Amino acid sequence: MGTIGEAGEFGLIARLTRRLPPSPAVELGPGDDAAVIAAPDGRVVATTDLLVEGRHFRRDWSGPYDIGRKAAAQNLADVVAMGARPTALLVGFAAPAGTALEWAERLYDGLADECREAGASVAGGDVVAAPQITLAVTALGDLGGGEPLTRSGARPGDVVAVRGRLGHASAGLALLAGGRDGPAELIAAHRRPQPPYTAGEEARSLGATSLLDVSDGLVQDLGHIAAASGVRIEIDSSSVPVAEILGPDGLRHVLTGGEDHAFAGTFPPDVRLPSSWRPVGTVAEGTGVHVDGREPPSGGWDHFRV
Repeated sequence: MGTIGEAGEFGLIARLTRRLPPSPAVELGPGDDAAVIAAPDGRVVATTDLLVEGRHFRRDWSGPYDIGRKAAAQNLADVVAMGARPTALLVGFAAPAGTALEWAERLYDGLADECREAGASVAGGDVVAAPQITLAVTALGDLGGGEPLTRSGARPGDVVAVRGRLGHASAGLALLAGGRDGPAELIAAHRRPQPPYTAGEEARSLGATSLLDVSDGLVQDLGHIAAASGVRIEIDSSSVPVAEILGPDGLRHVLTGGEDHAFAGTFPPDVRLPSSWRPVGTVAEGTGVHVDGREPPSGGWDHFRV
């Protein structure tokens, strides 16, 4: 099929654009200088993220389709964490000119399919030549007339609960780093997270006082809620969901491993949570995060930590 360099910038854009389905929220999609996205609420939730080859993904560990799914998922999940409905992605794609055209097309297939899962679409972006593959993804969302869920609303007495799988992506990464090829379920979890996209609007309907996407580890991310809200979060490790497949290091993966893109939030103590939400702790006066009354294990993702 040739390379993206042989296709040329405009030829590549034309080929990739044809792989992107329309979305009701995208009034004017790729093809002009900018897209037009409907914003019925009058406000737009916006987030952006960078994925750099060798830092966020490896082509010998993940194929282009999975990389596309993951790039979309981690940004769409941030919109959901605000209690919003995802509407569109803008994607900047940089790659060496010798990259196979089919590789780029499969990447965009992954982006498009993940958007379908969340009810959004890829509305546009840019492609350029670069020494290594880099993706710059901006996600947009609509609040539907509601107030955004933030990290700063947790109050003493609230219940801490999670929704979605935890620890699987971290365990899968450890397997790949160790040269192992299974369990396949864990490696697949690293390659392609599965955020529960209905979690944001559901949490808001339940009266959540705070919410975030668990991308850098449960303890580290709950620490963001604790800091923003001026409270302490107490985690009960016996209540934390640890799947048997995670093995003997399961609790560590759940507490400190990221990239599953589950959701963690706080709820008033009198709220009856559905079974999709798992209570794992409480909010108290104080600072920081404690696990079983003690300082938590170190871990969590930090791009600049050596």
